[in-house]
Amino acid sequence: MIEDDDPDRDWTTPGVFRCAPGVHRVPLPLPNDGLRAVNVYAVADGDGWTLIDSGWALDAARDLLAAALAELGAGFADVHRFLVTHVHRDHYTQAVALRREFGMRVALGRGEQEALEILNRPGRAESLMQAARLRRAGAAEIVERLAGVPVAPRDPSNWALPDEWIDDGDEIAIGTGAGTRRLRAVATPGHTRGHVVLADEAGDLLFSGDHVLPRITPSIGLEPAPPVSPLADFLTSLELVRKRPDAAMLPAHGPVGMRVHERVDELIAHHGARLDATLAAVREGRATAHEVAAVLPWTRRERRLADLDLFNAMLATLETAAHLEVLAERGAVSRTGQDGVDYYRT
Repeated sequence: MIEDDDPDRDWTTPGVFRCAPGVHRVPLPLPNDGLRAVNVYAVADGDGWTLIDSGWALDAARDLLAAALAELGAGFADVHRFLVTHVHRDHYTQAVALRREFGMRVALGRGEQEALEILNRPGRAESLMQAARLRRAGAAEIVERLAGVPVAPRDPSNWALPDEWIDDGDEIAIGTGAGTRRLRAVATPGHTRGHVVLADEAGDLLFSGDHVLPRITPSIGLEPAPPVSPLADFLTSLELVRKRPDAAMLPAHGPVGMRVHERVDELIAHHGARLDATLAAVREGRATAHEVAAVLPWTRRERRLADLDLFNAMLATLETAAHLEVLAERGAVSRTGQDGVDYYRT
C-alpha cells in the first residue's frame, strides 16, 4: 500500500512513500554499509516513470525496486530513464544493470566522466584508490591494514558509460504536454566531481542526492580522481545552493521533511567549526592529517579515531586532510612535504 511519507518513521523501512504529487520515495537496502539504505525517487513521466538514482546492483535492491514499481502499477519496462546524481555504486550501478535488460536511458553529470574512464581502464588493478592520499596524510598504518582486507570483485559491466551527460544548467523535461515537470540540473562538485542536484522550482522540490543530507555531511573526494581541494569545492557548492530558491529537500539518504536552506546553513556552520578545531589541533603541535584526526571527535557520538572501524578511520583521515587543505589555501597554515608526507604548521 502506498502511504504518504512521514519524516518521523524509520526512513529505511521498505515500501513506496508519496512525498509530493507524482513523486514517490523508494528506500533500497545497502548491506554492510552504515548508511543502511539509499532513496530512489520515482517521478511520474506521462505513461511511465523517471527514476532519480537507482540503488546498488544487488538482487535484494532489484527485488524491492520491482515490488515498488508494481505498487505503482508499473514494471521495469515502464521506466523511461534514470537521472543519477553521482557515480557512486549505490546510485549508479543498478541503473546500468537494468539498462542492459530493458533499454531505458541513463543520464549522469558530465563531471563524472574521468572517474568512469579510470574505472573502465583495461587491466585496472582492484587496489585501494586512496592509498597515495592516506600516505600523504601520514596514515601509512591505515594503508597497511586496508591492504589485508579482501576486495570484492568489481563487475566492470555495471560501470559502463551513460547514454547522456548532464551539464550544469540543463533543463530536463519529464512527461509531455501540460503535465510536464521541468528539472534544472545544478552542478554541485564536492562529494564527487560530477555530482548534480535537480531542482523542480515549480514543485518546490530539490532532489539533493548526497550533496545536502539531513543527518550527516557527506564524505568528500572519495572517488578515483579526487580534485586538489574537494572540501573547497563542496563549500562553494553549498553556497551556490543557498543562493537558489529554497525548497523541500528530497535527499538520497535520510528522511524527507527539511528545507534546503535550513540544512545548508547547518552544514556550513559545521564545517566552519571543524576548520576551527583543525586549526587548534595544528597550533597544539599536531602536524599531519592523521595526527590531527586522532584528537578530533567523530560522529554525533563524538568518538575517537581509534574507536572507529577501519573504513571510517580512513574517511576521517581523508576528511581531515581536506580541511587542512582549505586552511592552507586560506593562509591559516603552511604545508611542507617530507618523505611523501604533508606536514602543517601555523
